[in-house]
Amino acid sequence: MKYLLILLGGGTGSLARYLAGTAIMSRFGSRFPLGTMVINVTGSFLIGLIMTLLTERLQPNTNWRPLLVIGFLGGYTTFSSFEWETYSVIRDGSFWLGFLNVIGSVTMGYAAVWLGALLARR
Repeated sequence: MKYLLILLGGGTGSLARYLAGTAIMSRFGSRFPLGTMVINVTGSFLIGLIMTLLTERLQPNTNWRPLLVIGFLGGYTTFSSFEWETYSVIRDGSFWLGFLNVIGSVTMGYAAVWLGALLARR
């Protein structure tokens, strides 16, 4: 059953990533990979929120973590895309945009995990 939940969550998360990334880039398109950054930050917020709820606040069914964290967030977050896009931007001569992507994604991602966990504890 867990494998099926991971598969279902992962497929849903991947589709959500594609739809969100495409919508963001079509609206705010530029050389900067804003879609991936937004997805990584929102995924960081969601893992902070969900893991805190599942481990500290609720007594959930054991199937929620494989479905939501391993499956959905595993499919939704885009770390490999983040790395490739950073490499591509730097390779194409925009070191500072690549640097901004790394610093922004990591800093805002951490802040989002912290905020998600904080909100879940209230």
